[in-house]
Formats: sequence, structure tokens, C-alpha cells
Amino acid sequence: MAALRSLCVFCGSSEGLRPSYRRAAEHFGALLAKRNVALVFGGGRVGLMGAIADAVLAARGQAIGVIPRALMDREVGHLGLTKLHVVETMHERKALMANLSDAFVALPGGFGTFEEFCEVLTWSQLGLHGKPCGLLNVDGYYDALLALFDHAVEEKFVQPLNRSMVVADTDPARLLDRLENYDAPLVPRWIAREHT
Repeated sequence: MAALRSLCVFCGSSEGLRPSYRRAAEHFGALLAKRNVALVFGGGRVGLMGAIADAVLAARGQAIGVIPRALMDREVGHLGLTKLHVVETMHERKALMANLSDAFVALPGGFGTFEEFCEVLTWSQLGLHGKPCGLLNVDGYYDALLALFDHAVEEKFVQPLNRSMVVADTDPARLLDRLENYDAPLVPRWIAREHT
């Protein structure tokens, strides 16, 4: 894979329990700016979303948000971004974020973060894209999810080749290096993108 120009980050709209989650988001944002990788994210100003965007902007990087109008209207949209796309639906949001990004990373978050990460991972499994999908495993936050993925392989619901599409690391710089050096496994395309 070529050098990353843009990275989609899925993460919580809250900060979670541990201060380390916010610190990790801020550190990751500063690292993206240092490497000249544009942040693509959900456009919120709250929680880890706001923390990573503010860190990118403070380090003079680019932060591109994509937010549904209903959330913008509730005043959770970040108004200080390099670019903020306001869309009508959550489906449009996810599609645009995917189109704007060279890779995907999930930081700690809740159901929305899990769903977004698993959706782009599923798209990879279906051959709709070959972009790397990573987990920044802050303080073991994703240990249980990674164990579930391994269990799914053992139980023959996930193929080992597809499990290998998950790039997980505890170190943000190493994770970015691994994403840049990612070679997507060759998988047949099951369906066309317009059918997703």
C-alpha cells in the first residue's frame, strides 16, 4: 500500500472511564498531523471525537468531519474543522467517510464504533475494498473483541484469511506503520458496492 494520505477514525462520542482513552486520542491526532495524514471522522466536537480532532488541528493537521444534519442540529458538530460535510443520513455519512479514507482505525468507543469498524471490515471481506482496518488497543480495551474474533475462527464462522484483515496494535506509531505496509489478501468480490 502507498503512504497514507487520509485515515478514517471511529471512536466514542464520550471520553469513557479512563483518562488514558483521551490521552491516546490526543496522541494519535498529533501523530496523524505530524505524518501529514488527514483525519476523517464523524464530525463531532464531543468525547474522543472532539479530542482527536482538536489534537490534529492544534498540530496544524487536517481534520475532515462527516455528520448527519440531525446531529448537527443538536449542536454536537465541530465548527472548527478543515472541512465539515453535513449529510442527511447515517448511511451517507459512513459511505462518504469510507470514500474519503485510505484506511480505517477504531479507538475506544461504544456500539456505533463497533458497528462502523465491523462494517468496513465486512466490506473488506466481501472484496469491496482493500483498505486496511486497524484497532488501537488502548489499555486492553479491545482484548475481548479480538478474543471474540479468534473464537469465531475456531468455531468456523470466520476464515483465518479474513481474521488476518484486522490489524491491531497497542502502539499508535507502530499501528500506522503496519497500516502503511498492509497488503490486502486477494479475495473475490462477492457483490457490487451499490448493493451494500
